[in-house]
Amino acid sequence: MPFSRPTLSDLRSQVAQDIASALPGADALLRNSNLNIMGTAQAGLANLHYGYLDWIAKQAVPFTATDEFLEGWAGLIGITRIAATSASGMVTFTGTPGARIPSLSKLIRGDGATFTTQASATIGGGGTASTSVAADPDPTGRFGAFGNAALNSVLTLGSPVSGVQSNCVVTTALVGGADLEGNAALRTRMLFAYQNQPQGGAKADYVRWALQVPGVTRAWCVPNGFGAGTVTIYPMFDVSRSAQSGFPQGVNGVAAIEPRGAVAAGDQLLVANYLVPLQPVTALVYVVAPVANPIAFSISGIPSAARTGVAGAIAGVFALDGAPGGSIPIAHVWSAISAVSGVNDFIITSPTADIGNSAGQLPTVGTITYS
Repeated sequence: MPFSRPTLSDLRSQVAQDIASALPGADALLRNSNLNIMGTAQAGLANLHYGYLDWIAKQAVPFTATDEFLEGWAGLIGITRIAATSASGMVTFTGTPGARIPSLSKLIRGDGATFTTQASATIGGGGTASTSVAADPDPTGRFGAFGNAALNSVLTLGSPVSGVQSNCVVTTALVGGADLEGNAALRTRMLFAYQNQPQGGAKADYVRWALQVPGVTRAWCVPNGFGAGTVTIYPMFDVSRSAQSGFPQGVNGVAAIEPRGAVAAGDQLLVANYLVPLQPVTALVYVVAPVANPIAFSISGIPSAARTGVAGAIAGVFALDGAPGGSIPIAHVWSAISAVSGVNDFIITSPTADIGNSAGQLPTVGTITYS
């Protein structure tokens, strides 16, 4: 049976009763009496002690530990917090042939994010030159996802370069940027590791490895997805790719050093390259972006003020239960919607059965029709 922590009001009442019983005739409840003031102070101290003990109890188990205590529990099984990483990619400059862009030149994006060229480049006969760039790391070490940039994004030179136009264009998407891993994600990986001990290449091993890649928040493993001896990994980047609903941006394929398949690109290549030194040497691993499967809903009885919450509740079910090729019980959707504030009575007229997904598909919230 869980311990019932007394409230501050309960403690003040108990202290007042103790004073009254120990000093017959005294009234410890008089507003300005010394006994009332001392009793209130004692109750406050007791409440502080209860709070500290409550905090200690939370740090004593991995399910509720936070911050450095959570990191300690995770470290026992070899899980460490994933540091923030900087995005990188390629940009193309235009200008006069022979003009040179120095290495470590500063670039600025329209939102103020700064980048640095990683190598020098010289404008060729065609009037263009390409070079690699990386987002400048956050000095606090907490953020990195801000550096991701799509194809054709425009960056501007921080200082003019003779013979080179100030604007350059992203020609290979800037990917790999991820924020410092939060407590919730670290706890999820830690508990998964406790529950799934290494087995030299089991499905759970691939999932655990994929979740170690900066930016990956969810992952699934499908054996023999491209034939015997192959392994298919479906990753999701729910934070760093939030603008794309978490779906990886790149080309499906294998690691750069793998000669037996088409090499991946973008987010998929990041995951594939990370898995190479961890996976069994004979496995042919493909990293594939899940395919969005928008699910349309028809719901009656939902007040206008609660509709945003309903959409969020459905998305939460999809994030928790969704898996490529899996199904989601419609009862879970009913339960999530019923918990939304302001919803009292409603009917889901479509879909009426469990929500299925074909191989490689991941459910997303489609059009919701209210009536």
